Amino acid sequence: MYFSSKIKEERQKHNLSQQQLGEKLNISRQSISKWERGESYPSIELLIKISDLFEITLDELVKQDNSLKEKIIKDSQQLAYPRWKLFFDILLTIGFFIILAKIFVVIGNKFFDLNIAFLQGSLLFQIGPFFMSIIGAIGSESLAKKYK
Repeated sequence: MYFSSKIKEERQKHNLSQQQLGEKLNISRQSISKWERGESYPSIELLIKISDLFEITLDELVKQDNSLKEKIIKDSQQLAYPRWKLFFDILLTIGFFIILAKIFVVIGNKFFDLNIAFLQGSLLFQIGPFFMSIIGAIGSESLAKKYK
């Protein structure tokens, strides 16, 4: 919780209220309060503004606070292949919905005598949605872990 105490210490050293600091950073007083209580952290842009305002380095603000360092790293990560990830997510979703539709048709045919034929022709239509879901899940999961 180094950041929370550091921001409060610097704010008080510069004789600023939470409201005044919020106005200088164009944010609410409540945001400053949350930072000082350790409930949230600012974005990297705000950290730079704070560093400039208090004339301290980013190292002094960030380096001792592991949670803040992790947040900055996570915020800066971008997926390496966002379009492929979206493709696999869509494939997973379509496969899942086809499987659900088939289940509802089977239940409807069995209990309500509906006599609906839904994707019952070939083996491809029988196992295709299952494989779509599996391939979509594997592709999506593997690409979710790849960052630029």
